[in-house]
Amino acid sequence: MTRPLVRFQLADRSEAPGRVEPILRSVPEWFGIEQATLSYVAAAGRLATWFAICDDQDAGFVTVQRHFDKAADLFCMAVHRRFHGMGVGTALVRHVEGVLREQGVEYLQVKTQGPSKPNAGYARTLHFYEKVGFVRLEEVTGLWPGIPCLILVKRL
Repeated sequence: MTRPLVRFQLADRSEAPGRVEPILRSVPEWFGIEQATLSYVAAAGRLATWFAICDDQDAGFVTVQRHFDKAADLFCMAVHRRFHGMGVGTALVRHVEGVLREQGVEYLQVKTQGPSKPNAGYARTLHFYEKVGFVRLEEVTGLWPGIPCLILVKRL
């Protein structure tokens, strides 16, 4: 499979929600809870959101929340279904890590569904995050209603 040429763009916060939504809706097996999807769309309007662009199309995005000077969170990330398996997600994570490193961020976290509630899609998500260098820190309950949350971390 040929890897597409990917360029990156930090979105204007006024346009990010409208660009994020079709990507999220292309993968309902991960973003099928309407209230959560709308929450991620809204967050793109207030948090820094980078897009991966392939062939002049939004291929994926990551929204980053800064908690403290030295710590950030990959708050939401998705790759449009038609770009799965092409390295877009990895390229996007690497790009954002570089930007955050330049800004003095030392620790990066990401949250996903925990393994105590098995799900094939989220097993793939976990595999992806571990492949790009994140390690499991802790599984917690109560953060998301009825869904265990696995926190992964990485030192930049």
